[in-house]
Amino acid sequence: MADLLNIGLSGLRVSQSQLTITGHNIANVNTPGFSRQSATQATTLPQFSGSGYIGSGVALTDIRRSYSEFLTTQLRNTTSLSSDVGAYKSQIDQLDSLLSGTTTGVTPSLKSFFAALQTAAEDPANIPARDLVLSEADGLARRFNTIHDRLSAQNDSLNKQLSAVSDQVNRLAGSIASLNDSIAVAAANGQTPNDLLDAREEAIRQLSTYVGVSVVPQSDGTQSIFVGTGQPLVVGSSANRLEAVPGKGDPSRFEIEFVSGDSRQGVTTLLSGGELGGLIRYRSETLDSAMNSLGRLALAVSDQVNTQLGQGLDLKGQVGAALFGDFNDPALAALRVKAFSGNSNAQPAMNITDTSLLGTSDYQMDYDASATPPYKVRRLSDNQQMVVTDSTPSGTLSITDGDGRSQGFQISLGTPAPTTGDRFLLQPTRSASKDIAAVLDQADQLAFASPLHSEANVQNKGTGSIGQPSIDNVLQPMSQEHLAAISSITLNYTAGTPGTLSFSGLPAGVTITQPTSGNLSVNPGQTNELSYTVSVTTGTPATTQEYQITQSFSGRAETGDSFSLAVSTSGVSDNRNALKLVDLQSKATVAVDALSSGSGMSFSDGYGQLVERVGTLTAQARVDSEASTAILKQATDNRDSLSAVSLDEEAANLIKFEQYYNASSQVIQVARSLFDTLMSTFR
Repeated sequence: MADLLNIGLSGLRVSQSQLTITGHNIANVNTPGFSRQSATQATTLPQFSGSGYIGSGVALTDIRRSYSEFLTTQLRNTTSLSSDVGAYKSQIDQLDSLLSGTTTGVTPSLKSFFAALQTAAEDPANIPARDLVLSEADGLARRFNTIHDRLSAQNDSLNKQLSAVSDQVNRLAGSIASLNDSIAVAAANGQTPNDLLDAREEAIRQLSTYVGVSVVPQSDGTQSIFVGTGQPLVVGSSANRLEAVPGKGDPSRFEIEFVSGDSRQGVTTLLSGGELGGLIRYRSETLDSAMNSLGRLALAVSDQVNTQLGQGLDLKGQVGAALFGDFNDPALAALRVKAFSGNSNAQPAMNITDTSLLGTSDYQMDYDASATPPYKVRRLSDNQQMVVTDSTPSGTLSITDGDGRSQGFQISLGTPAPTTGDRFLLQPTRSASKDIAAVLDQADQLAFASPLHSEANVQNKGTGSIGQPSIDNVLQPMSQEHLAAISSITLNYTAGTPGTLSFSGLPAGVTITQPTSGNLSVNPGQTNELSYTVSVTTGTPATTQEYQITQSFSGRAETGDSFSLAVSTSGVSDNRNALKLVDLQSKATVAVDALSSGSGMSFSDGYGQLVERVGTLTAQARVDSEASTAILKQATDNRDSLSAVSLDEEAANLIKFEQYYNASSQVIQVARSLFDTLMSTFR
């Protein structure tokens, strides 16, 4: 009877435990990361009797959770991937809407500006049409400014998000370290603390939404968490930190540092996965290049328009003034070179030399006095080392790639000179869209006229006709003094096969440098393209400026016929330079990329390339988002199919274990009844 009572009591205890575990499962059906638990039971040691071994009841041997390390790792990795893609997509969607919008993009302003130029070119003396050009130029500059402000605001938002995400990573790392400590203590008795393990797994899963992690189990039941390329975020009960701090090269861009005790390590480029990885990837792959591309276009527009205006005359006969501000202003040049924290007081400056050669990459310059050469420049987009030519003692560095292609800028070292260990971040185009501004406010100063004109002598006997001259070289800027010195030059025709045009009446200081013979050959009866260079030296001290001139010559001239080349005194009825300004809309003036030696792109194509690239990346991000969401759902379903609580199953277990409990109670009742019967026989 005592044996029967013990058997009933053991069954009662086990059934009660099973009911408790089932109730625990039901209570935690909505607890994130909870894994369904179940008890393992076994018979107790049987007792030997003369007729054999008689069972002595049942006992719980283990309480297990439904867990698969493979499924948990899969869920953690897909969570990290999905968060990375989601963070990237949320940012690039904003950029795509900004750049491609019909009211927010640059394209509408570019079209309006060149449409205003076309209207003004049709009537160059029309002041209201000229005023419209000024207005549209201001609108174009403001459009660049506005987009830059929006991109800068997004960069500021990224900085705040990096800080907030880093704080979340640190909070979860501290929680995991605390759970590691509790698990190690609880596991010391040889049993598994299931609920603590679930809490730790959920904390690690949440951590993976912020940054990609690697998990390494330890023999004492703890788990070590690593980020980046092996930086230990959590080891046992100790947790290190991630901190978002202003960048050493560019304080406006926050970087991530791994902090362990008193040591710090920059890990921005090492982190991947999670929201942190997605934000960093968006900034480095998309936002930075978009700002650089926009700045390059702003530089190209201001450079080409100003240069062309500088090759014409305004309504007063003066050399054209700049429509947009000087992008090589010393203050702006200094902003393109950012000194790393810890540098000496050296502050070099960058001057843009050719906007048609500019790429969209940033560069890093390092100085080591003991090295040859002491200056090393690396292009960050492809990590290619540049060739640096030091024009000492002028203190100017020229930068070319391995194929000898100029990068479109020069570095002016200034004083004081850099010292060994100094590093500088070079950003040729980053802030140009912020700095562009329309500075011309007088419509009559728009140089729509060409500075030179030609005509045939009215006493010529032949039918020779000479076209209007075009100045084709880039003059920055054209000098009024040098231009006036040309005065008037005569081209004299001598018949022959071919015929010859020779120059006479050259004013003092004016020479023909190309062709070196000073004579031009022409074929009678055909359209000839004349090309020659006029060199002018004047002033005190004397300076020289060259004008490369092209013009057409046709018909049949006779010996003694002459043609004039003279400086225009007024630009009232001349629109030749205005037409060249209009032609800039389709002229290839923007480099395709830093590695290309092609002819380049127009303004619209340059901006279109940016919009197309961002649009392609946006479309890819959307596809990646859909795919990663589907993969995450599948991984979640796989994990839940094993570990999640099923209320239907638990309800069935509740009924089953209740019946077990009642049956064990009945066994106890039978044992008691037998004991009472036995006792009554002795009364």
